[in-house]
Amino acid sequence: MTNKTWHQKHTESSTVGDEIADKVASGMGSWKFIIWQTIIVLIWMFLNIVGFIQHWDPYPFILLNLIFSTQAAYAAPIIMMSQNRQSERDRIQAQNDYDTNVEAKKEIEALQKHLSKIEIDKLDKILAILNKVDATLNTITPLPNKSI
Repeated sequence: MTNKTWHQKHTESSTVGDEIADKVASGMGSWKFIIWQTIIVLIWMFLNIVGFIQHWDPYPFILLNLIFSTQAAYAAPIIMMSQNRQSERDRIQAQNDYDTNVEAKKEIEALQKHLSKIEIDKLDKILAILNKVDATLNTITPLPNKSI
């Protein structure tokens, strides 16, 4: 059994509506969309100002304003849905990061305790050796001092 990442869980739980909202938000938040919309608006305005055939939306471009209002009325909630999903993804990722950090902290603390135990054992062995050396030195009788 493999553990799924937060991203895999999130992707599997997303609905068709969620994916559409993400794609719409991604598309409308791009330079490609801004450039194409600007081109269309400029062509719209040019054709209505010059109007060789007919002015279908004369200045002040009320129909164009209605189209923009409708676009904004639909785009805003769709973009908000996508942002809410992003917020949920961020919360899940932050929780997973926190859980990982807590586990890492526990492992580090366990390693520190183990290293401390090893160090204490090593120091105890050194002290035992020093005590043996000291006991050995105390049992050796001093050599007579030969002074001239």
